[in-house]
Amino acid sequence: MNFSRRHFLSIAGASLTGTLISAPLSRLFTRAANGLSIQAEGYGPLVPDPYGLLDLPRGFQYRAFSHTGERMSDGFPVPGKHDGMAAFSGPNQTTILIRNHELSPNQSPSVQGDNAYDPRCTGGTTTLVLNAQRQLIRHYASLTGTYRNCAGGPTPWGSWISCEENTSTPESDPEVSKRHGYNFEVPMQATGPVEPKPLVAMGRFNHEAVAVDPDSNIVYQTEDRGDGLFYRFRPQQPQNLQAGGVLEALKIKGQPQLNTKQDIPIGQPLPVEWVRIDNPDPVTDTVRAEGYAKGAALFSRGEGICLGKGEVLFCCTSGGVASLGQVWRYTPNDKDGGTLTLFVEPNNPGVLDYPDNLTMAPFGDLFLCEDGRGEQFIRGINQQGQLYAFARNALNDKELAGACFSTNPLTLFVNIQTPGITFAIWGPFV
Repeated sequence: MNFSRRHFLSIAGASLTGTLISAPLSRLFTRAANGLSIQAEGYGPLVPDPYGLLDLPRGFQYRAFSHTGERMSDGFPVPGKHDGMAAFSGPNQTTILIRNHELSPNQSPSVQGDNAYDPRCTGGTTTLVLNAQRQLIRHYASLTGTYRNCAGGPTPWGSWISCEENTSTPESDPEVSKRHGYNFEVPMQATGPVEPKPLVAMGRFNHEAVAVDPDSNIVYQTEDRGDGLFYRFRPQQPQNLQAGGVLEALKIKGQPQLNTKQDIPIGQPLPVEWVRIDNPDPVTDTVRAEGYAKGAALFSRGEGICLGKGEVLFCCTSGGVASLGQVWRYTPNDKDGGTLTLFVEPNNPGVLDYPDNLTMAPFGDLFLCEDGRGEQFIRGINQQGQLYAFARNALNDKELAGACFSTNPLTLFVNIQTPGITFAIWGPFV
C-alpha cells in the first residue's frame, strides 16, 4: 500500500481498533535464560490494520502524528528519519516526547532552527507535547546541527541524552565543520533549540544509546560497531555531565579481549571488571582500540539499552552465533565490577531479527524494536523469558524505533523511521 500525505492526513489523530483474525501465531523457539523459550501467546494474534500502518493485538488502539514534512509549531517541517525517543511527564497532565532524527549532511527535511552545533549537519532532536488524550499540542526543534542522532536515553533529572552515531571531523570529511561523535543533553523543558554542548568526557565514538542509573548516576553506553565496546561513564558531579568524569570499558575477568559474538552460554553470569579509557576524545576514532588493547570485550553492534530491576539490559543487533542479535543483562555490584549474562539469543529470524531499540515496560516486560530483514516487529519478552509479537510495521519494511512508555496515561510510543511517523499505542496492557 502506497503511503501518501493525503492518506496520512485522513487518519492522523484517529484512534484505530482492528478486528480479530483467526490465524494463530506460530510457535517458534529461541535460546533464552532457561535454555529454551517458546513463543508466548502474548496479547493474542495481531490484527490487520485497515489503514495499513500498524498491526496490533485485538483491543489496542493507536494515534499517528508528527509525520515527516508536516509543518511544526515553529514553522519548520518535521524532519525525517525518526529514531530514538523518550517520554517525560509534563505539567498539566501533558506528556513530553523528545525524539531523535538520524540524519546525515544533505539529507532532508533537516532539523532546522537556531543554535546549530555544526551548520553543515542536519540531525538533532524535536520535542513533542501531547495532552492527556494523547493528542499532539505542539512540536518543535530542540537540538540542531548534529550528525546522525540515532538513539540516546533519558536521565533521572528530566533530560534526554542524544547520541551521535558518527565520528566525522573536518579533516576526514569536508561535509562537516566540527568534530562529531559526541552526546548532547536536551532538557525536557526546552521550548526551542538548546545551546549544544558536546559531552566530551563521555567519549567520542559511534554512540548508540545510554542508560543512567538513578542511584549511582553512572551512565552506561553502547557503541554501534561490529567491534564495539560497552562503556560506563562515572560523572564527577551527580546530574552535571558537563563537569566531566571517568570513561571505562567492560572487560570479562580472566577472558581478556573476549569476542561476545561467539558461542556464549545462556544464563551463565560472567564476572566483569572495568578498564579506564585515558583518552576519551581522540583525534581519530580510537576509543574502542584503546579499550580493547586493555582487554575490553567486543560486542557486535551494541544498540538499545535500558534499565531493569537492578540491572542494565542492552542489545547487540548482529551478535550471536547466527548473527541475529543478542540481549545482555549487566548487574552492577558495589564490591566489584558486577556480572554480565546473556539473556536472549535468537536462532530463528521469525522469533527475533536484529533487535535494536528497547524499553522496559512499567509492568515488567521488555519491548524490542526490530531493524532486521523483511517484516519489522515490536517483540515483547515477558518475565519468564518468552518472546511474543506485539506490533508489526504494516506500511513497509523500514525499522521501528524509539519505543518508550508514559505512565499517565499508560501509553507506548514508537516510530516508523521512514517515512517518519510517531505513534501512541494504548489498550489492555498487562
